[in-house]
Amino acid sequence: MSKPSPTERKRETLRSLGALHHHPEQVRDELFQQDEFFDPHDLVQLKYEMLRRVRVDGKPIRRAAEDFGFSRPSVYQAQAAFDRAGLPGLLPAKRGPRGAHKMDDAVMAFVREQLLSDPAVRAAGLAQRIRARFGIAVHPRTIERALRRQKKNE
Repeated sequence: MSKPSPTERKRETLRSLGALHHHPEQVRDELFQQDEFFDPHDLVQLKYEMLRRVRVDGKPIRRAAEDFGFSRPSVYQAQAAFDRAGLPGLLPAKRGPRGAHKMDDAVMAFVREQLLSDPAVRAAGLAQRIRARFGIAVHPRTIERALRRQKKNE
C-alpha cells in the first residue's frame, strides 16, 4: 500500500474539518489557476482570498462571487463571519440544532412541576406527558440532559 501524497493528506484533513470545497472546478480566480500555494479545495483560503479581493482590491461582490465559485449571499455571510470572529469565522459551522431547542422554558417548567407532583416519574414518562401536553416528541435522553444542565446551572 502506497503512502498518501501531501496533497491527498491535506485534502483528507480539509474533509475531516468540513473545510473541503466540493466544487474546485468552479474557481476561476487567476491566483488559484497559476500558483499551487492557492488551493481551490481549501474553503477557508478561498473565502479569505475572496474577501481580500473585495476589501483590498475593490472587486465588486458579484464578480468576486463568480470568480471564486460562490453565490453573492455566501460572500455576505463570509464577510459577517469574518467581521464577527476573524479567520476562525470562515471555518464551516457545525450543522444542526444548537442545544435542546425543544426543552424551552415552558417545557422545563412543566417538567419541574411534574417532578414535584410525582418524584418517581422517569424520563420516559415525562416524554409521554410532554407529548400529551405540548404535542412535541422529546427523547427521554434529551430530558435527562436538560435536567442535568439545569441542576449544574443552579
